Amino acid sequence: MTRTVFKCVDAHTCGNPVRVVIANGPDLTGQSMSEKRQHFIREYDWIRTSLMFEPRGHDAMSGSILYPPIASGSDLSVLFIEVSGCLPMCGHGAIGTATIALEENLVTPNTPGLLKMDTPAGLVEARYEITDGYVDSVELTNIPSFLHSTEIKVDVPGIGELIMDISYGGNFYAIIEPQKNYQGLEHISVDQIRTVSPLVRNEINKIITVVHPENETIKNVSHIMWTDMARDKNADLRNAVFYGDRGIDRSPCGTGTSARIAQLVSRGDLDISQKFVHESIIGSLFTGCAIKQTQVGDYPAIIPTITGWAQITGHNNIIVDTRDPYAHGFLLGFLLDRQ
Repeated sequence: MTRTVFKCVDAHTCGNPVRVVIANGPDLTGQSMSEKRQHFIREYDWIRTSLMFEPRGHDAMSGSILYPPIASGSDLSVLFIEVSGCLPMCGHGAIGTATIALEENLVTPNTPGLLKMDTPAGLVEARYEITDGYVDSVELTNIPSFLHSTEIKVDVPGIGELIMDISYGGNFYAIIEPQKNYQGLEHISVDQIRTVSPLVRNEINKIITVVHPENETIKNVSHIMWTDMARDKNADLRNAVFYGDRGIDRSPCGTGTSARIAQLVSRGDLDISQKFVHESIIGSLFTGCAIKQTQVGDYPAIIPTITGWAQITGHNNIIVDTRDPYAHGFLLGFLLDRQ
């Protein structure tokens, strides 16, 4: 029998959950957070499924584990976990993690107002505004983001041909804009997004090999972004991002917004230094901006910023006991699809 108690702080970033493990995370080997991520995937993925899957989590659960800083000049290291896997980077997760670390006094930044987080995808800077001990907002300076491929055609069962771009903002996204066989978010239900998105992801990963040119451990399209015009008069565009087996991001998605900005800049629809406001499926907003151009391998890239907020919702001591037949979690959709 093994009984482990994970001390967590729960929050949400613009509607999407963030569960941060602040004690009893596993000791990981590696000289970088990218290497530590690989160690976690090999030996400790049961922690992710235990904390993110049912019965302790749900279809859209997301979180992180805190570690001491590794990279020179960083304030802390972060490993991102969610229902879809152990991610290289997570934007809403980084905003929530920064908020929790600061409000719970888990870190003292070397520079007040600036928290430097070492992630598997690279160094991410979080500039924050704080009032009476509470974080009002967080502006992330994300890792270099780039448009990978354009006009990839995928034949989706029950839908027909869909044309999409692939863009990277910390994870790889298939970006689907309104077209002949997709009329926009007003014409597709949440259940349809959950049904069709895994088919799209499966087909696109069959026909194209997607690998980060500077880190071969970051590969494959993991997220599907369905886009549309904004509803909010203050927003530019709207999205619904699918991940995992059935998860839909309630926030505008930080790495997804970075990927979207990289796509828009690449095709000339957005200028460097031009503000971009992204609306989520529930109406929450992120404000983004491509602050400068750069290069990732052979790909022209941008450095994006993403601004949002998070709210702590509770403190949680989560017990994982191997006497429990569901100790390491389950996803209902995954089980039903395989019966």
